[in-house]
Amino acid sequence: MSIPNPHIRFSYEDYRSLAATSDKRYELFDGDIVMVPSPTTVHQQISRNLGFLLLAHVRARKLGTVFHAPMDVVFGAGADREVAQPDLLFVRAERRGIIGHDAIGGPPDLVVEILSPGTEARDCGYKKSLYARFGVAEYWIVDPKAQAIEVHALGTDGYEMKGRYRKGDRFASPLFPGLMLPLDEVFEAE
Repeated sequence: MSIPNPHIRFSYEDYRSLAATSDKRYELFDGDIVMVPSPTTVHQQISRNLGFLLLAHVRARKLGTVFHAPMDVVFGAGADREVAQPDLLFVRAERRGIIGHDAIGGPPDLVVEILSPGTEARDCGYKKSLYARFGVAEYWIVDPKAQAIEVHALGTDGYEMKGRYRKGDRFASPLFPGLMLPLDEVFEAE
């Protein structure tokens, strides 16, 4: 005889209540609330470096807005809403209407996830699928151990990997005209 294991589905309102009363970071995926682990110092250095490079370019050319975690990105509507807190994200200027007071209400143009111990499977699996399903144009997966960035662009059947770039490489994205992103600077440690 099996004992039923009722799966409790949490709502967006449950998520908001928890997030408002806790000093921890959470995400909401398919009714499950997931605690986000504290980032490592290497993770934070990479996030700062990449965020600074993108922000300087975006501001100089008035391309849009760059955000860093924690920033809720709400996907979907009603009871099926899901919430991610990407490490970095970019919203083009012409789409700034999705930027709310306390959340991004729809798919950003770019999402960046920096792999951390315990998040790799989710970042490369569920989140990648979620971002593609809701139309995030580019998804960059940063691997601190390999000092590499995988660039995925949305195609007709989900994401297509456009390249894997390592420390020492430079790459360009159509989202950031005129920028050749220097990975030596992204992975520079202090």
